[in-house]
Amino acid sequence: MLHAAVKQRRLYIAADVAVFLRMSTLSSHRRCLLPPARLDFRSHQDEDENPYDLMREDPIQVCSDLWVRSFSRSHLHPPFPNLTGFLKKFDLWVLAYQRSCAHHTGSFPPKKAIHFPALRALLGLRCSVLSGRHLWGAATDLLLRSPNDPPSTRRISKRKFLALLESSPPPFQDRVVLELLLLLLEPIFEARFSPKSHCFRPGRSPHTVIRTIRSSFAGYLWFLKADLTDVADNFTPELILSCLEKAVGDRKVLGLIKSSLKTPVKVVSGGDRKVLDKLSKRRMKRKMLRKSRKKKILDDNEPKPDPYWLRTFFSFAPKEAEWVPSYGHCGILSPLLANVCLTELDNWMEDNTVKYFRPSKLDSIWKESMDDGCHNPAWPEFVPSSGPEKTRRMDFVRYGSHILVGIRGPREDAVELRKHLIEFCDNAFGLRLENSKIEIEHITRGIQFLDHVIARRVIYPTLHFTATGGKIVSEKGVGTLLSVTASLNRCISQFKKLELVKGDKDPEPLPCTPMLYSGQAHTNSQMNKFLETMADWYKYADNRKKIVGFCAYVIRSSLAKLYAARYRLKSRAKVYKIASRDLSRPLRESARNSAPEYSDLLRMGLVDAIDGVQFSHMSLIPSCDYTPFPRNWIPEHELVLREYIKLQDPKFFCELRKSIKHQELSVPQDHMSKAVWDFKVCGVFSRKNNEINKQIRDFSESLINGDN
Repeated sequence: MLHAAVKQRRLYIAADVAVFLRMSTLSSHRRCLLPPARLDFRSHQDEDENPYDLMREDPIQVCSDLWVRSFSRSHLHPPFPNLTGFLKKFDLWVLAYQRSCAHHTGSFPPKKAIHFPALRALLGLRCSVLSGRHLWGAATDLLLRSPNDPPSTRRISKRKFLALLESSPPPFQDRVVLELLLLLLEPIFEARFSPKSHCFRPGRSPHTVIRTIRSSFAGYLWFLKADLTDVADNFTPELILSCLEKAVGDRKVLGLIKSSLKTPVKVVSGGDRKVLDKLSKRRMKRKMLRKSRKKKILDDNEPKPDPYWLRTFFSFAPKEAEWVPSYGHCGILSPLLANVCLTELDNWMEDNTVKYFRPSKLDSIWKESMDDGCHNPAWPEFVPSSGPEKTRRMDFVRYGSHILVGIRGPREDAVELRKHLIEFCDNAFGLRLENSKIEIEHITRGIQFLDHVIARRVIYPTLHFTATGGKIVSEKGVGTLLSVTASLNRCISQFKKLELVKGDKDPEPLPCTPMLYSGQAHTNSQMNKFLETMADWYKYADNRKKIVGFCAYVIRSSLAKLYAARYRLKSRAKVYKIASRDLSRPLRESARNSAPEYSDLLRMGLVDAIDGVQFSHMSLIPSCDYTPFPRNWIPEHELVLREYIKLQDPKFFCELRKSIKHQELSVPQDHMSKAVWDFKVCGVFSRKNNEINKQIRDFSESLINGDN
């Protein structure tokens, strides 16, 4: 009896410990401790508070009003004094939860689909943040968990538990809080950011940088390329908070960000890493055993495994786009904080560009002011680009921590600017920038930026002009054109990382071994995604046809070698003979392969035809997009915001009405009201007045015949 009682007591203790140590599934490496069953969420809130009663406003409208308010203020206004009121709005918390769920699960849940326990937990998280008791990275004190992480009550040892606890990813509740802070802070700082910054901002991308370079950097001789990654990675919490205080004055929000910056981040030790590696290997073995025992055909709606596509997509990121800042527990808020700090550098560079500008009447471009538009980059510049009588001018763009400065002047000015840039980083950020991180290059050598090479081509066109006396003269001229081409060497190096080619000067395609166990239809579809991405990435490159054709050749040859090995056809020529040039015809399977391949499914009528590999001919590749890019371009959402703010101003609206009347113009509403009034009048007196009937008949006939 005593032995049975002791055994029962141990079982109770083990059950209590198992409930306390509930974590998410081991398969996805997302082990986070769930809240104990005895934890009461109502300790921080009233018991009678209902989450459904707090959802009274439209969160999209609240965010839109904040965007309008931010863009209506000038930089001279004092910082936003009160953002705590937005933190209290439960509708914004629900929106932040929806965005976080979309990131974790891949689908945006509607409000009605959120369960009541999740809303109660979200309400408890809001109370903990407002009371200042929120703990960043607390895996053992969770108030809210991801819907994608079901609980698990499996027993594990203490050592494994501590190792998993140390290596656990950021909790889901931290993501929700950061989403809310991003909703509040992004509109405030977007109105203050420089238009020269193009990274981590809505409506801007590397394509906008390339188009800006093509339209605005045609007349520059020297280029200064600076890498500020080492400086941006070492921003101190004090520096970040001092930059935030220039636009935000709310102590609650600043204190929340300060705690996320200063809370230490857990680092996995060597012993814990070994334990985790052993656990991951065991999980992989169990998965492989389960897959080998049970084979099935994937359904149409079931997602197919495509790790190779994901690896390929992210491996082709340019060097300038690989950097993603990370400060403490800020997570998705870190890119915004990096832009906030680097805005000081943008403002300093804009002041320098204004001071450096020295116009010259003898020059063909930029004669009078900074706002003069550059000549059309599609036309040659029939003047030398240097000389004492030419205009001195400077411009820059920034993408993340990388800056590209164009200078129209002597090299000594570029050297002096590099010296001032080092001094500014030392004084403003307290960090020393090395000379090796700042390169000065001439346009004739070619400047590589975002996997594109900026160069200048000399052309000798024939000029036709009318001389005195009306005689037409034809002479040979000398001009330069700005060339923005894709870097073929960079593309080859990226393919070498993916083990798709070997060699440098004459690269030889290799078999696409990661897709060895995928069907022909799935393999072709994945490679088509990759080729579409490459064609879109090199959309504004002068050699778009050449670079995309090279990518298509590598992919098509790699797949042909893979199919030759899989179906024992010995050479690419035999694969092309059976499957055609674009590999769209099904290939035969080996008799030893027990898994159903594409042709078997095709005979059973379960799948559609195979999509051929795109861009198999040069004529199918789209040409470079030379659409003109406005010099003072702003994104579409900013343009709509500014127009909306103007129309909201009564003075501007009255002046607009006066100008319309003064120019004897009419608004569309006047035309519509006149048409409606004529219809009503004609409809009433149509039977009594034959002349009106005749006019209506003539008008209808003119509309039918298309007369104006």
